[in-house]
Amino acid sequence: MFQVTPLRRLAVAASAACAAVVASSTTGPVTAYAAGTAGAATPVAAVAGATSLAPPPVREEDRVSGDHLTVTVRHVGGRANGTFELYCHPGGGSHPDAGSACRAVDRNTRWGRDAFAPAPDGGICTMRYGGPATAHVTGRWAGRPVDAAYDRSNGCQIERWDRLVPLLPDLRPAAR
Repeated sequence: MFQVTPLRRLAVAASAACAAVVASSTTGPVTAYAAGTAGAATPVAAVAGATSLAPPPVREEDRVSGDHLTVTVRHVGGRANGTFELYCHPGGGSHPDAGSACRAVDRNTRWGRDAFAPAPDGGICTMRYGGPATAHVTGRWAGRPVDAAYDRSNGCQIERWDRLVPLLPDLRPAAR
């Protein structure tokens, strides 16, 4: 019993110090350390009762409902160049055709597949050049982060771009 008492004191002091550091961590690391060392003799019940152990508040970006994409288009020409915001479910934003753009991405969304996935490696692509246009799409779609780059450097990349028209500008030749 003689050796148990010092261990019990050490355990209580360590628990109180940890609780004090956690409770005062919102004031900064230096203050938390000072409070933890100075309050090492404070009973655990007093420290735990003085502070809430509730989880941190929800971040603002986690509160936003629906899907949000930022589309940056370059080297297309005219008003199609620029950065556009697109909100879907409900639709809106600065994209020139938000409703159709949302429908285009919805049409390409399949369970278990990334609608913005790159063209598969090792695929056989035609040697067509679709021009210098590039696009970068970022944001969240179907609850998943999106960070996809697009160009028109070969047939596979052109097909990948055209699949998302009108999210991306329609650069297909006009029908005669």
